[in-house]
Amino acid sequence: AVPVPVPLDGAESALGMELLKLGGEIPVPMPGSPEGPRYVEGRLIPERAIPQLPVHGGLPGLGLRAPLPHVLGDGFDHVGVSTPASDLRTMAPGLALDVPLTPPNPDNFGLPDLKAPQLGVLAPVLQTVPGADLVTGAGL
Repeated sequence: AVPVPVPLDGAESALGMELLKLGGEIPVPMPGSPEGPRYVEGRLIPERAIPQLPVHGGLPGLGLRAPLPHVLGDGFDHVGVSTPASDLRTMAPGLALDVPLTPPNPDNFGLPDLKAPQLGVLAPVLQTVPGADLVTGAGL
């Protein structure tokens, strides 16, 4: 993830007061290597004609720290909210198909038999575990 700070120091000094601190993280997606086609006995086309492409990256993160004017009492003058960048694994959709012919049949003079065609779409996959933290305290 690439950190992205939001500079508010100039506004803080111009206004003469403490402002919130804001920053984030932008993930960089990295493509993985697809799992190759698998040959299965009894099929003329490999099991996964168009393989699924895995992509690893993350969800963007955000950090916010703001002054709190003693609403919750003494010692609670700041509030912080952070959502750290979390890992994200995805796989693009794939395709599995088979032609309506069987392998050569020796009982049929080496000619293939007919069968029902097969077509399947491999569903996309999305896996992540996002989280967030809320903190209050003195001078976070």
